[in-house]
Amino acid sequence: MIKVGRIGEIWRYPVKGMAGERLEDCALSERGLEGDRIWALRDEAREEVQSCKTRPDLLRCSARCRPGADGEVEVRFPDGSVLGSDSAEIDERLSALVGRASTLQALRPASDSAFYRRYKPDAHSWLEELAATFEREPGEPLPALDQLPEPLVDHVSVPGSFFVVTTLHLLTTASLSHLKGLHPGADWDRRRFRPNVLIETEPGLEGLVEQDWIGRRLRIGNVSLECVGTTPRCGAITRAQADFDADTAILRTVVREADQNVGVYGEARLAGRVRVGDEVLLD
Repeated sequence: MIKVGRIGEIWRYPVKGMAGERLEDCALSERGLEGDRIWALRDEAREEVQSCKTRPDLLRCSARCRPGADGEVEVRFPDGSVLGSDSAEIDERLSALVGRASTLQALRPASDSAFYRRYKPDAHSWLEELAATFEREPGEPLPALDQLPEPLVDHVSVPGSFFVVTTLHLLTTASLSHLKGLHPGADWDRRRFRPNVLIETEPGLEGLVEQDWIGRRLRIGNVSLECVGTTPRCGAITRAQADFDADTAILRTVVREADQNVGVYGEARLAGRVRVGDEVLLD
């Protein structure tokens, strides 16, 4: 196995679409990092789970798992106020934030597939809505939306989870450095890309290195995971968050210079615990 780096940061996002919390260590299984994407905002008129693709103001909030409270989370609003998922005010505050009547909902079992169902007023507008979230300019390519995995044609996430593709997202410092070198004036804050694991790559590894890991396995501590696909980027990476402003230039660079993709999707094959500083080995 080849050492490709170490874990520099671990992030989980307890509420889908919101900024997350930085951790020193966390349990990782086939369901992802413990506590990741366990709540989501649901639009009551559309009867549909929402994300930062469709409700970008969610990114102005951050969420963390409440210490000592099994399954409950706390949401920090743009004004600095904090409400728990069990607060009587939480739905009203979030509805005001996104401008739609919405409720904060906990994860439900896969058997409740209607809860995850995509809003489809007709046969084509849902796909047009999805394409619009990628915010491409004329002539820029889109991901192959006509080749969506079967569960995502009718559902906004894989039933039983709030994940769209896989349960894990990996990003390297090599990729961020490469893109910054191409457009030094843009804001390449790693939090824009919402990684679960930020890998500090070994000296000498340059470019979009993780794109070459697809189909291969990584060993991190006692965890084994597989890199299963590229991560095509949408307009969410351009949005303002609590500590930085909007920057549309980064999306233009990603589409033009990185074939739309930054980071890779992963799936744990052997569960365990990951820690900041763990070596990352490529099989």
